[in-house]
Amino acid sequence: MLEIVPLPAFQDNYIWTLRSGAFAAVVDPGEAGPVKEFLARERLSLVAILATHHHPDHVGGINELVAMKKVPVFGPKGEPIPALTHPLGQDDKVAIPELAAEFTVLDIPGHTRAHVAYYGLGSLFCGDTLFACGCGRVFEGTPAQMLHSLTKLAALPDETKVYCGHEYTLANIKFARAVDPGNAALAAREERAKLLRAAGKPTLPSTLGEERATNPFLRCAEPVVVDSANKYLGSRVGDPVSVFAAIREWKNRF
Repeated sequence: MLEIVPLPAFQDNYIWTLRSGAFAAVVDPGEAGPVKEFLARERLSLVAILATHHHPDHVGGINELVAMKKVPVFGPKGEPIPALTHPLGQDDKVAIPELAAEFTVLDIPGHTRAHVAYYGLGSLFCGDTLFACGCGRVFEGTPAQMLHSLTKLAALPDETKVYCGHEYTLANIKFARAVDPGNAALAAREERAKLLRAAGKPTLPSTLGEERATNPFLRCAEPVVVDSANKYLGSRVGDPVSVFAAIREWKNRF
């Protein structure tokens, strides 16, 4: 039975740890300490590392972990990932036999030039592209690329569990309510998220169905989101890329 465990890192990162039996794999180990402590405490053997993109808070612990044990390091081709052994792109497969797990790679550029996601077992590990009720900043790509990547993720089944890289949910919901103030599903989501955080629990994973209903960055064709973008800009735009670019800029300043 595969279990997915969030290991908190830095201020608000999660290192997603997949474990089954005596084995574990980690996604985006920005620092090695939490992983090493967890492996030692649970008496687990590390068998794979998966990276979604090159930012240090997602890959900074890889060298220390592979110094402890040589394991496959999967990550996007075209980005400087430490100790990368398996460069990946769209539709490549990642097999982790010790966990009886296989994932399909999705190219989702925008946040970084060659960001990838891993999809399998009803789960999506999407790094800093799709967040709970938000999305990552557009650092190395374009708004059109980022919206295309988000649209690709939004096409996955409703029940897909979304494991993103940071605990940003409450801040993202606050912005989403400014964009989409009459959304009852969003108001209900805020109450659930507040209760989870008050109890010291992660708000993740979410589901893609929940994201489609409440995440403004997946709702750029909705009239209320278009109207909010136009109010922010003080001019009329209607195409989804322009709406996305407007609300992403708004979020940067929010």
